[in-house]
Amino acid sequence: MDKNRRNWIKAGASAAVGSVLMGQNLTQAQTVNNGQQALVVTPLAGKIGMRLATARLGSSGAPTVIAVLDDGRVVDLKSEAQRQNVTLVFDASSMLALVASGNAGFAQVKAVVDRAAQQSGLPNVSQVTLMSPIPRPDRNIYCVGWNYLDHFEEGKNARADKAVQKLPDHPVFFTKATHTMNGPFDPIPHDITNSNTTDWEAELAVVIGQRGRNIPEDKAMDYVFGYAAYNDTTSREVQQKRHGGQWFKGKSLDGHGPMGPWIVTAAGVQLDDVRVICRVNGVEKQNAGYKQMYFKIPRIIAELSRGMTLEPGDIIATGTPSGVGFARTPPEFLKPGDLLETEITGVGIIRNPIRSEV
Repeated sequence: MDKNRRNWIKAGASAAVGSVLMGQNLTQAQTVNNGQQALVVTPLAGKIGMRLATARLGSSGAPTVIAVLDDGRVVDLKSEAQRQNVTLVFDASSMLALVASGNAGFAQVKAVVDRAAQQSGLPNVSQVTLMSPIPRPDRNIYCVGWNYLDHFEEGKNARADKAVQKLPDHPVFFTKATHTMNGPFDPIPHDITNSNTTDWEAELAVVIGQRGRNIPEDKAMDYVFGYAAYNDTTSREVQQKRHGGQWFKGKSLDGHGPMGPWIVTAAGVQLDDVRVICRVNGVEKQNAGYKQMYFKIPRIIAELSRGMTLEPGDIIATGTPSGVGFARTPPEFLKPGDLLETEITGVGIIRNPIRSEV
């Protein structure tokens, strides 16, 4: 384990933004380019964290990695590095490359953002189009099932498969295919000819910062790069009643995994204060705290990495709390025209309209 790398993730690269802006304690609502919803930039709980996003700037539409400051200004790492005559050791169009770049890359991020934040004339977040922080993951998204007791209990009677009646002693893992990844404000496709049982599952996503295998639980947090809001959007009929009850297909429809609006580096998040919230058309459906997770993040990472290598940029969705649609009486499902909102307090909010493909 590279402890120096951990220090950069948790403090060094993050301090550039915090040291400049933590005294301002600003909150600004900005309008996203597509005009769908206002984007709220809230101060980071950890004060020294950094918001790192992937965005399209200008008419070219080419993705680039940006840092989003507390006052809503953004630093384009590529253009700022060029302006400052810095040759980056990572591809500034790729969040995965930044995550994997190690100490050298994080040192450059710190220096570039620190200098850029002192100047005027930086663009505002309202002038960019935010994409998923990791638009195309290299590997499937890892997910944890039944990680809140209330969610496990609420689903007992509603699940088609009645075989599991007691919460397992180990985390339940499954994956979602890479094409499920969706942007923080992009539409989620809805195909009624496939299924009309699309459900919401708000979750805290963890982004892994370095390669690891057989990671001890007491060292697991050293491997966390940061956090993002995520929704494990699920087709319940496909998940539970087709394909032998195996979850993969029902969890893996294209666009059924919006993430963002950015990754907040680990130092910027106080996990014990985090709440996982879901709203549909403004009505709150889910609201639970990190403390209510049955398997906390260190346990999840330790068990997932047992005999299996995790890579920089791997994404782990840590489970959803109670309040999902299929377990309600009567059941509720998303329909075209709905607006799905996923909030991780202290991290960010994503808003995704449901759009018919038919």
